[in-house]
Amino acid sequence: MSLKFVGEASVRFASPPSILTAAAVVGPKEGEGPLRDYFDVVSQDVKFGKETWEQAESEMVRQAIELAVKKAGLTTQDIQYILAGDLLNQNSGSVYGVRSFGRPFFGLFGACSAMGESMCLGAMLLDGGFGEYVIAAASSHFCGAEKTFRFPLELGTQRAPTASWTVTGDGAVVLAAKGTGPYIKTATIGAVVDMGVKDANNMGAAMAPAAADVILKHFRDLDLTPDYYDVIATGDLGEVGSNLLVKLIQQDGYDIKARHVDCGLLIFDQQAQDVHAGGSGCGCSAATFAGYFYAKLKKGEIKRMLFVPTGALHSVVTVQQGESIPAIAHAVGIAGE
Repeated sequence: MSLKFVGEASVRFASPPSILTAAAVVGPKEGEGPLRDYFDVVSQDVKFGKETWEQAESEMVRQAIELAVKKAGLTTQDIQYILAGDLLNQNSGSVYGVRSFGRPFFGLFGACSAMGESMCLGAMLLDGGFGEYVIAAASSHFCGAEKTFRFPLELGTQRAPTASWTVTGDGAVVLAAKGTGPYIKTATIGAVVDMGVKDANNMGAAMAPAAADVILKHFRDLDLTPDYYDVIATGDLGEVGSNLLVKLIQQDGYDIKARHVDCGLLIFDQQAQDVHAGGSGCGCSAATFAGYFYAKLKKGEIKRMLFVPTGALHSVVTVQQGESIPAIAHAVGIAGE
C-alpha cells in the first residue's frame, strides 16, 4: 500500500501540486451577484454569442481554459491533461469546449462535485509524476440544466422554496507539479451516499449527508479538527443543505459552523436575486473557487481551506423511475504554503 494513502479514503501528497492560475467565466445573473468583481469574464449574453444554451456552455469552457493557460504564461500544448465535467449528457459541455485544443482529455462525471473530482485526480497525476501541467475545470448552464433535469423554461413552472439556481459559469485552474502556492496538500475521495431523498427540487438535503461523510473521513484520516482550516467551503448545498450539514457534523462531535461557508450562498444574493435556496451546478463551486477563493488564497487572506464540492448523482430516468437521489462529495485540502 502506498504511503500516500491515509486512513479510509484520504491522500497526503508527497510533492503537493501548485494551483498555478485560475480563471472564472460566468453569465449575466452571476455578474449581478456579490462576487462580480472576482470573475474574469462576465458575459451580458446568456448564450455567449452562440445559438443554443449547450453551445454557450462549451464556449464558457473554452474561454476559461484559454484564459487560465494564458495567465500561466503557457499554451494549451504545454498541458499534459485536461480534466473537466458538467451536467449535460455525455459531458458534451466539456467535450465540445475542449475539442479544439487537441490535448489528452478525461471527461468526468460527479455532477456538481466535478470541480473537486478534477482537482483531486489532477493532483494525483502530478504527484505521481505523470505530467507537469494539468487543467482541472467544471461548468454548468442554468437553462441547459433546467431543460434536462426539471422543466423547460417556456413552461414558467413555479420553483419550490427548496430549489436551487444552477450557476451559469465555468471555473478552470492550471495545476503544476512545481510552482508557488497555493498547494493541494491533501484530498479525501468521497463515496456514494444515499439517504433516500427523492425530491429533485431539494438537492441540498440529498447532498448534505455526502458532504458530512467526506468531511468526517477527512478529519479522522488525517487527524485534524475543524479549527485547522480557516474556511471549510462546500459547493452547492444552499441554505437547506448547509444547515443540515452543520447538524450532521455536530452529531459526530465536530463543530464546523464558525468556519463553514457554501459557494451556493456566496455567489448569489438570495433575497435580491430570488434564487430561493441558493446556487448549485458544477459551475457554482468551480467559478466561486477560481474567482473568489483563489484570490483570497493568493493574497494570504486564507491560509488553509478545505474545498468540498458536492454532487447529486441522479438522472432524468432514475427520477422518473422513482429512484432516490445518491450523492457524492470530494474534499480538497489547500494551503498557501
